[in-house]
This record gives sequence, structure tokens and C-alpha cells, in this order.
Amino acid sequence: MQQVRRTSAAKPASGLVVEGWSYPVTLRRVLTLFGAAAVTFMMLMYALEHRGRRFVFAFGCGCVLSSAYGFLAGTWPFGVVELIWAGVAFNRYRSLRKGVTPSAGHTR
Repeated sequence: MQQVRRTSAAKPASGLVVEGWSYPVTLRRVLTLFGAAAVTFMMLMYALEHRGRRFVFAFGCGCVLSSAYGFLAGTWPFGVVELIWAGVAFNRYRSLRKGVTPSAGHTR
């Protein structure tokens, strides 16, 4: 099993000191594939939301997966935004009645 190593502080263009993580190449590839799959699943479920409430729920799950990717990849703002979208999707799922398809414009 490969180990995750902590890197020394690096100076980006802004001059701020940022501490990062150094992942082995294999783990980075797996993380990239996970992120691509999560975002693809999320967008596919978003496109299918008009078919029923279960796709709204699946979109929320895709947002959670994308959020996990964002945090694991070190892009926490992306992770936070995706968590917010997951909350919106789950709230929308809860507000929809069984057997009612969501409106095409995603409005109430």
C-alpha cells in the first residue's frame, strides 16, 4: 500500500504559504477517475431529473460524491458548493410528492 506524504510549504503566485499533500501517482489517477465518474453521474442525473423524483435524489447523491472528490482533491470551495447543491437537491426531493414528475423548469 502506498503512503500519502505531507509536502513542505510551497509558495504559489499569490505569495501565500500553502501546505499540501503529495499523493502517489496511482492514487492520483484513481482520484481523477473517481472525480470524473462522480461529476459525469451527477450531470447525467441532473439531465434526467424531469423523469421523476428518484432522479432528483440520485442527483443529490451525485453532488455528495462530487463534494467528496472536491475535498479529497484539495479544492475545498468546490466541495462546499457541491454540498450546498446536495442540500438543495435533497430538499427538492423531499418536497416532491410520490408519483409527481418535477417540472421542466425546476420551479415550484
